[in-house]
This record gives sequence, structure tokens and C-alpha cells, in this order.
Amino acid sequence: MNLNDVIALDEKYYMNTFGKRTPISFARGDGLYLYTKDGRKYADFMGGIAVNALGHSNPVVRRALHDQIDKVLHTSNLYYVENQALLAEKLVKMSCADKVFFANSGAEANEGALKLARMYFYKKGQGHKNEVITAINSFHGRTLATLAATGQEKYQKPYRPLTPSFVHVPPNDIEALENAVSENTCAIMLEVIQGESGVHPLTHAYLKAAREICDKKGILLIFDEVQTGMGRTGTMFAYEHFCIEPDIFTLAKALGGGIPIGAICAKDFCSVFEPGDHGSTFGGNPFACRAALAVLEVLEKDELVENSKVMGQYFVDKINDIKTDKIRQIRGRGLMVGIALGVDAKEVNKRLFEKGFLCGTVGDDTIRLLPPLNITKDEINLFIKALEEILA
Repeated sequence: MNLNDVIALDEKYYMNTFGKRTPISFARGDGLYLYTKDGRKYADFMGGIAVNALGHSNPVVRRALHDQIDKVLHTSNLYYVENQALLAEKLVKMSCADKVFFANSGAEANEGALKLARMYFYKKGQGHKNEVITAINSFHGRTLATLAATGQEKYQKPYRPLTPSFVHVPPNDIEALENAVSENTCAIMLEVIQGESGVHPLTHAYLKAAREICDKKGILLIFDEVQTGMGRTGTMFAYEHFCIEPDIFTLAKALGGGIPIGAICAKDFCSVFEPGDHGSTFGGNPFACRAALAVLEVLEKDELVENSKVMGQYFVDKINDIKTDKIRQIRGRGLMVGIALGVDAKEVNKRLFEKGFLCGTVGDDTIRLLPPLNITKDEINLFIKALEEILA
């Protein structure tokens, strides 16, 4: 099929949730690059929206998945799953969590975290404590509950009335956060860096205050690390930058390197799910967990978390070296980068695409970048050269 045939089928049969997509379809990937059927090559600086942390078609992950396909894909959670147990152990040993539950996506992981927070207080005989405080401009998913948790009206408006018991406060406003806590609050849920709204980090002071408020009020702190986890920001989990531990945190995106998997990670005292409280048909199946185990193997063996830190700083330095007044601000951490421009970001993104670079935009002013964690200086330099030419 050629591209026009694919577009025609899509427009006829697929629900139009993504609008007019970028007119391209890829046949294969290798490292940083994606290739069309006719051989055109594009450098993927969006990484499947932070999913392809190892780039495309990583040989270690590929071999692991081929091997698993030849064994077993799915058995159900009625039985013990070796890969599931190994992955849970791995995540616990590298984090502040004591227990893990596997889902199929970030939204499902966040939904499970919200259920776990409510269940914790229900089992303490405090079922009235069911409100969750989240930040304005946050993004936590597209299920009805995670949509209500998301602090962006544009996503919520069509689905009103929303799932109740969510309170939204301005990010980095400690006073507003403290004032929002009531006798019904069960948790505060935050992204350490707000990704979807334009790569906006929360401050150390704000996160520290959130931890202190939770401790003082006896409520839970949840970090949504769906996008920031797995080395993206230069530490395995973004909370490590601040020496602040959440009670519950969630993972997805890069965890499976392209295979759908999410995780709810929690400390022992609030891991209160019992048989019948929660579950998943596909979550934690042998195939998805084997993918995640392979991703973790590569992250550790190739020291990619450290590379994310070093290359992230190099990237920011090179952007700062561009001689132009059209760059207003650079936001983010590690290889999670937002470039705020004084010109139309969508037009800049279009020009980058024409030069063979895949990037994202937020609003009219921000270029969003989430390249693989094994990116090199030479690959960053190619992007910088293209951006410099476009802005000039």
C-alpha cells in the first residue's frame, strides 16, 4: 500500500480522534531513525512520545521478544507469571516502592493509583477521605477518572459531568496546595515535570512542601512518573532529583520500550489491595514483562540514565549557543526538553519535519523534544544545525 491508500482507509474506517495526522507512514526503525517504504529517513526526536527510550528496534529487546514469542505470550493472572515476578522485584529494588501491580498503560496505572489511595482510607474506616488534589495544566490520562484528575479544561469539557472528588490547584503555589486539603482529602497527585502542557517542572520547594503537607495531614503523595520515569530526566525516576519519596508512583511509556505496559508502585503501608479489589486481564503478561525486563537490562548495561543526564545538559547548552532572540526559554530536565519560542512553533516544527526531524509542539510557542536516551552528540548537533538554520 502507498501512503494515499493508508490515508484513505484511515479516513473511512478509523475514528477521527487524531485529526489530520502528519502525512507520513513508517515501515521500519533503527536507532534514532524511522524509514518510510520508499526509503526516506527521519530522526525521531519525539520518541513515540517518550516511549522509545532505547530508540527503534533495539537488538537486545528484539531478541528478548523473539524468544518470548516462541515460548508463551499470555496465560492470565490466575497463574503465577515468572516474568511478572522478576520485573516486580527489579522495580522494587531500584526504587522506593515495596509492591508493584502491572497495568497496560499510563492511564490505567494512574487509575489504579487513585483506586489504591481511596481503598487505603476505606480500609481504615475513613471512606469519606476520597478527594484527590492535582495541579492545573497536569495530564494524567483519558479514562473518565484520570480525565477528571487532569487539570486541563479542553480535555474535560465534552465529558461533563466529570467523575467527582478532584480538586485542581495552581502548580508551584504552596499556599493554594495547603488550603485545598480538607477532611475529605486522601491524596495529592503530581507530575514532577508537567509534560503534555509544555514541559514545566515543579519546583523543589513545592514538591518538598507537598511531602510535608501529606505527612502532617496523614494523606498520600502520588507521583505520576509515566513520562518522567525510566531515566528520562537523568535519574531513573524524577523524584530522585529532590530526595523526596512518594507513597505511590506510576510508570508506563518507556517501561516497555514500545510494548504496552504500566505499573503502580507503592510503599508497603498503603499496598492494601486484596483479592477482588483490583485486577487486569492483560496486565503483567509474560510478553509485556519480558519487554520491560529487556529495557531495564539495556538502561543499566549501557548506562543510559547517566547518558540522559549528560546529553540533556549538552542539548541545552547547544540550544543556548544558538545566536537568536527567537528562543525565549528552555525548560525541562535530562532529555525532556521544551523550547519556548517567540515565533510560531507549529511553523518551526513543520520546517523541522521537512528537514527530516520528528518533533512535537505544545500550543503555539513550544517545541517539545523526547529523544532516545542513547542519543549521541553528533545526532544532537544535526538537530541544532537544522533548528539554527530555520530560526535564522
